[in-house]
Order: sequence, then C-alpha cells, then structure tokens
Amino acid sequence: MNTTHTASTTLGMRQTQLFTKTRKQAPSDEISKNAQYLIRAGYLHKEMAGVYSYLPLGLRVLEKIISIIREEMNSIGGQEIRLSTLQDQGPWSASGRWSSADVDVWFKTELQNGTELGLGWTHEEPVTNLMRDHINSYRDLPRYVYQIQTKFRNEVRAKSGIMRTREFLMKDLYSFSRDQEALDAFYEEAALAYMRVFTRLNLGDVTYKTFASGGAFSKYSHEFQTISDAGEDIIYVSKEKGIAINKEVYTDEVLKDLGITRDSLVEEKAIEVGNIFKLGTRFSKSIGLTFKDEDGKDQFPIMGCYGIGPNRLMGTVAELHSDEKGLVWPKSIAPFRAHIVRLGEVEEVVAHADALYETLTEQGIETLYDDRDVRAGEKFADSDLLGIPVRIIISQNTLTEGMLEVVLRATGEKKMQTESELIEELSA
Repeated sequence: MNTTHTASTTLGMRQTQLFTKTRKQAPSDEISKNAQYLIRAGYLHKEMAGVYSYLPLGLRVLEKIISIIREEMNSIGGQEIRLSTLQDQGPWSASGRWSSADVDVWFKTELQNGTELGLGWTHEEPVTNLMRDHINSYRDLPRYVYQIQTKFRNEVRAKSGIMRTREFLMKDLYSFSRDQEALDAFYEEAALAYMRVFTRLNLGDVTYKTFASGGAFSKYSHEFQTISDAGEDIIYVSKEKGIAINKEVYTDEVLKDLGITRDSLVEEKAIEVGNIFKLGTRFSKSIGLTFKDEDGKDQFPIMGCYGIGPNRLMGTVAELHSDEKGLVWPKSIAPFRAHIVRLGEVEEVVAHADALYETLTEQGIETLYDDRDVRAGEKFADSDLLGIPVRIIISQNTLTEGMLEVVLRATGEKKMQTESELIEELSA
C-alpha cells in the first residue's frame, strides 16, 4: 500500500478534487448568518425550508462535533445505541403522546396495510420499552444509554438556519436510576460533561447553565444557553454565579431559591444549545418498566433525559465564530487544521507546495491544499470564507526568502516560519 497516498486522502484534500464551489452570494431566502456563510462556503446545500444536506467540508465539521460529544458522554458512563426512527404506536399511546392533538410536531406515515407509524421526534418511550428486557433487578441499575440519531419535528416555521430545522441530529441520553439521590448525582455529572463539550467548542465562556421550568417532573429543568444576538430566547445572567434564568421562570420565588437579586442580573438574547430534565417515573410507570429491590418488591426506575443537537451547535459556532469575511472555525472542529494557498503555476512553486502538502499529511496534520489555477485574490477570499485556522502561503517570494508565510485566521496575525517551526506548531 502507498503510505503517502493513504495519508493524503484521509488527512488532506486538494481543492481541484473538491466538487463543491464557493458562492459570492447567499440564497435570497436565507436570513441567518450561519446558513448564509455555510452555504456560501460550500459546507451545506439547502434542500427546502428547514432541511439541509451536509457536503464534504460540512460533514467533517459535524463529525468532529459528534466526536467531542461522544467522548464526553462515554466519560460519564454512557453506552451508545441506535434506536429506530420509525415509531410504533403502542408505547406512545401508553404515555399519552401519540395523538397529534396532544403533540403537534409528529410526522406520520402508513404502511401498505394501513398501520400508522411515526418518525421519532424524541425517544423516551421506545428506550423505556427497550429497557423492559434489560432492567429486572436493582443490580441492573444505574444504566445510562445514548444515541446520536436523526430526529424529525414538524416545526410550524423552520428558521435560524441549521439551528431550528425539521430534520436534525440529536444526542439524547437517558438515565435509569434506582432512587432520586442516584439520579441527582448523575444529573450533576451530566451538566458538567455538557459544559466540557461547550468549552471544547470555544463556547464555554458565553454558555450558561440556565434554570428553566421543570414541568410536571421537577421544580426546575436546565437549559444551556449561549449568548448571541441570533438567539430566540431571553435569559437573565448572573456572571458572578455563572448561571442564568430563562425568562419563562424569572420570578421572585426563583430569585430567592438561587440567592440572586434582580439588579445583579443582565438580560441577554441566547441560543439554547442543550437541555437536561429529571423525568421521575412518568415513563417507567406508563410503559411498565420495573425492577425488584433488595426486598423483592417492584419499583419504578427514576429517569432523566439529556439532549444536545450537533447541527444546532455547528450553527451556533458559525454565528459566534465568524466575521465580515467568513467563518472562523475553532481548531477543535475546523474541517482542516491548515490551508495551503499556492500562488502561481511556476514549476518550483508547485513542487514546493506539493511537497509541503505531502509532508503535513504524513505528519498527521489535516490539510486543505488550494492547488487551483485562479487569481490570488479569489484564493484569499475563499480562504477567509472557509475559515480554516492556519493559512500557509507559498509563492515565488516565499521561495526566495526560504520561509513560509503563515496567517492565523482568527487574529489576522502574519508571520514567517520555517517548515519545521510550522510543523511543530501545527502538531501541538
């Protein structure tokens, strides 16, 4: 096997081989910045309102976000599964959530024999039903299972680019505990894991654990809200305590519970990037999931659910990490770590750029190589739009100086480096 070729194809990509093209203008019906930039840069293709396809660069970013989420869920004991998208009516009727009159986001279809099926918009019912085969005794608890799977919601008005769509990925984790104390302990672990996810996406300093309504299950649930002018929610932030309160529960009672005064809070618009709920026994009771305790008595597991949308996170990062020229990806999820921009078709320049591309990929550094025969201005504009963290310019001038011109996308900082210095920095 040709090792060089393998490294290049898995870690690198030549832009002459990339089928997607950049666009100067976004679609006229897109008003959100994240969708405008992601479509213009060739990360996404819009199929219809609220439905997007992910192209090679966009899929690389999305998969990196998923990888970070998966690592953090595994770190707290999560076991990954994949539940079916097609939903049987039985468990949902038992919980009272099958009727479209009660839940208005269902997409439903029929088999040829007339049996009605639904497309999953969440999975409390089926995962609880599944666990009837696997939880029988207190020795089987706790259990934490999660999936990263496509959901379908019949949103009345899909908007905000990929932050609110009708088809989207969701990481949904479900916990099954023997008592409230065990649930409470895991709930806090999950909240910390969520904050680690947001920190790794460079959203940690503007994302707050936010108190929200607990509905019928508990006094509070918690959202994770990222401050942004593109947000649909209003929150009140306590920077001193590092928490926030959703407008829907912004009452004197809540302020008293949290030991916060109104004058210490700042009103902000925010994007909900995750949520966690204590479900109690609502689903275990309705679905009939029980376990035998130490005395042989039947008990209902205490449940929790924990959601993060990878697509929504990608859109949120695009909203916050971008400028007037285009996207500015954090290193952790950029489609490539480095972007070689070759200027000119002189044989020596081409040979040097080709060699550097092979060297970087052999060193395990993900690299996009602009080997197109187009104007320098077009290359630079595309590089800004794509938002890859490090741009490496190779031209006759850099060959003469025996150095590489390196530009950092986030700051615009320019510096001259040797090849060894560059590799050391990119490998860090």
